[in-house]
Parts: sequence; C-alpha cells; structure tokens
Amino acid sequence: MISVCLATYNGSAYVEAQLRSVLEQLSPKDEIVVADDGSTDDTIAIVDAIGDPRIRWVAQGGSLGVVKNFERSVSAASGNYIFLCDQDDFWLPGKIEHCIAALQTHLLVVTDCKVVDSELNEIAPSFFRLRNSGSGLLHNLWKNGYLGCCMAFRRELLRVALPFPSRIPMHDMWLGIIAETLGGTCFLPEPLLLYRRHEGSASDAAGRSTASFSKMLADRIFLASLFSVRVLKHRLF
Repeated sequence: MISVCLATYNGSAYVEAQLRSVLEQLSPKDEIVVADDGSTDDTIAIVDAIGDPRIRWVAQGGSLGVVKNFERSVSAASGNYIFLCDQDDFWLPGKIEHCIAALQTHLLVVTDCKVVDSELNEIAPSFFRLRNSGSGLLHNLWKNGYLGCCMAFRRELLRVALPFPSRIPMHDMWLGIIAETLGGTCFLPEPLLLYRRHEGSASDAAGRSTASFSKMLADRIFLASLFSVRVLKHRLF
C-alpha cells in the first residue's frame, strides 16, 4: 500500500491539479493523507469536491507550520511506502513506479524535478543541477538536497524519525539525514515532478539561502546533535 502525505495551507490555486496528477498513479487500495493547517481560502472545499475515497483528512485547522503539519500527515499514514507531496506541484507519469523500484534496495529515494513557474513553464530542467544534489551525509547536512516533494521512503524510517524534534530546519532534511545513516538513500536523475515556484511558495529551495554563515553553522551543529542522539537511541534499544 502507498500513502501520499499532503500538508495544505491556502492552496486553492493549485491543489486540485496536483491531487489529480497523483490520483492517476494510485491504485484503488492506496491513499492520500491530508492535513490542513488552518486554511482561510477554499482549499478544504476544493479537496472535498474531488470526491475520491482515497483522499482522507486527518486534520483541519491549527497553526502549526509546515514541519508539524507534515508530521500530522505522516504520522497517520497506513502504507508501507510513503510519498511526501506539496500542494502546488504536479506529478509526472512514472513517479510512483520509479520510486517503488528504487525503494527495494534503499530506505529513501529522491527524484530530480523540473523547476517551473506558476503556469508550469520551465525555469530550469533539473533541480539536482541547481542544487548539486546527491547522496552523502556531510554534503546534505551542510547543503540540503532532500527536497520533500520529490521524496519517498519505506515505512520503517518513521520508527526512528518520529516524532519530529522541535526547531529542526525542515522535515525533509531530518528524514533524509536519518535515512543516510540507517539504510541508504538513492538520488534518481529522472525528473518526475514539476516543482512550481510562485509568489505563494512556502520555501525558496531553488534559490540561495539568505541565512548568515553563523546561523547556518549553528543550525547544522544543532541538527547533527539531534539526529546523532536519535540514531544512537534506535541502535541501542
């Protein structure tokens, strides 16, 4: 079974197109687990209007932020294979098939994607080339290449990764570096998603960080201490 975990917040402009691109690749037994973080637009109504029984809500309301809202969705997933999903992207054909194949030998997989504008016009053909993405604990601890919307992983990763600690920079980075130490990661070069960048985007992952060097260093040291304790505890117990 596959669980696609979606966190929504004021995503009415693009969420229907995204969900339909995902549903086309799911079987009748799969699910999309949606957690909404207090949308004030028509997001919830648009999702409900799709009327597909594979979509289920686990939360509607709150003001938790991206990380904790994704945690609500991921924590409620039932599948053996879990895909993270943003509300404003568009899945390309073959995404699930390629990821499931890679997950037979890796704990977590990240696919490449095309960076596009609000109308899906191409800005860059490869996020990997923009970000110099690839496996490697130290590489990703300093310059995160784990783009959540392009990630899928086996369920056993959650036994170590949950609950998400407070103050981690992003959930995708946390999941990625834990997977690096436990079961290995795979970066697939095929672009299997259109990564939409627009005025309402929750992050600027395709661009350069505006944080100071000292803050980045402090954040990375803090993150390294968190995941070291979590992984050590898992191996001991």
